[in-house]
Amino acid sequence: MAAEDSRSTACTGSSLLQPVSEITNLPLDQVNFVVCQLCALLSAFWFRLFLHPSKTSPFIRHAVATLLGLYFALFCFGWYALHFLVQSGLTYGVMILTGVEHMHKYCLLVALSYLSLCQITRVYVFDYGMYSADFTGPMMVITQKITSLAFEIHDGMARKEEHLTPGQKILAIRRMPSLLEYFSYNCNFLGILAGPTCSYNDYIAFIEGDPRRHRDQEADRKSNCKLRQSEPSPNVRHVVRKVATSFFCLLVFLSVCKVFPVERNIDDDFIANTPFYTRLVYLYLSMLTTRPKYYFVWTLADAINNAAGFGFNGYASDGSPRWDLISNLRILNIELATSFKVFLDNWNIQTAHWLKRVCYERCPYHPTAATFILSAMWHGAYPGYYLTFLTGIVITLAARAVRHNVRPHFLQSPSHKMVYDVITWAATQIAICYTVVPFVLLSVGPSIKFYRSWYFSLHIGCVLLAVALPVKPRHLRLKDQQRSLLQEPAQRPLQASDSSCSPKEKTT
Repeated sequence: MAAEDSRSTACTGSSLLQPVSEITNLPLDQVNFVVCQLCALLSAFWFRLFLHPSKTSPFIRHAVATLLGLYFALFCFGWYALHFLVQSGLTYGVMILTGVEHMHKYCLLVALSYLSLCQITRVYVFDYGMYSADFTGPMMVITQKITSLAFEIHDGMARKEEHLTPGQKILAIRRMPSLLEYFSYNCNFLGILAGPTCSYNDYIAFIEGDPRRHRDQEADRKSNCKLRQSEPSPNVRHVVRKVATSFFCLLVFLSVCKVFPVERNIDDDFIANTPFYTRLVYLYLSMLTTRPKYYFVWTLADAINNAAGFGFNGYASDGSPRWDLISNLRILNIELATSFKVFLDNWNIQTAHWLKRVCYERCPYHPTAATFILSAMWHGAYPGYYLTFLTGIVITLAARAVRHNVRPHFLQSPSHKMVYDVITWAATQIAICYTVVPFVLLSVGPSIKFYRSWYFSLHIGCVLLAVALPVKPRHLRLKDQQRSLLQEPAQRPLQASDSSCSPKEKTT
């Protein structure tokens, strides 16, 4: 009875589904979340069929998407959903008052500070250590959208065209969004509960029925004229496949998460009486079983957006439409990753894009460290998050050094490369598990206990590798790339003239 009371009191949203929570023995807030996402999926099909851009004005689509999103938020989180409106309203005021020159800095400061305040309050005042569908989860996505929008407006209205990278040119915004457009972008029903983050231009193009209009379409037009001939339509089978994948991952998580609890890695008896290789295998299995819940949430969110017609990313080489514009993960690439970078590139993809666009590309000094610190601040107030991302900095630097210095020696034959891939796969999976344990344990004490049981071996080894193996600084690598690109056009005319000369002229 006490467990039932704790499940109901921990949830700040609607108690309508309390009987379902008791039958399934799942927390009420998680039941509310899953049901709302399923309702969002059905609403997405309805939104595309009955509020299609050819039948409805953008104003109506914006209004309906916003109202549905706020209703789902209120159902899941109760009055805590007002934080979504407050955070969005505050930053919109900052944009208007500060101007395009400095809005990106102030919006990042205000949005991240408000998010951090809510996270600290929730963690240290209400329910420390409870894994639940808390209201700060959607606020994390809204923070990404707010800051991305501010930087894109700054790029489009305050910076010169020649100073922008190709990616920044595509995403640059040339006018201030209206209040309705702004709230629709932040709080629409497609992504308010689980994201993923998308660019403002992509979202507006979807609402107005002109996907990819702001992107460079020349290459796609040359390779496949379908892009201009017909509007892409999401294949129902494609959406069903993503939904089936998401619920399969949910079943896997519910079946095996209790078989391999992560906390056993710090159990004194387990550490003292278990051989090292067994602990190594158990570490891998225990961390492997924590990933399916993320696969479920992000794959279902991707299916919801695709069902509404959002997520079109051009055509593949065989002419089939691609619906991965805002996909948040690639499961096979994650599980088969042979480097730390490949794993991160395929995990929480839209967050990685946000970190790259907001921090990594713009930070003049130590961009890797700055990006990991921003990521830790964005994730929340648990100390384990900071331990994970500080460890991630060291392992990333070591992995980069190994890749630059060791990998070229294994590329001379397919058999050598296969050996290298097998070794790096195992090393990557262990490094990821070692890094992420504090992210799951949350607290400092258990996290340090885990690392102590491993004698901080990966920390020490990675520091030695990063120091011993030379890697060019990022700004020097960029200069080398630019120099090689500039030399290529100059060499082509010389090669052409050489080919047309006689041997005597070449010798001269």
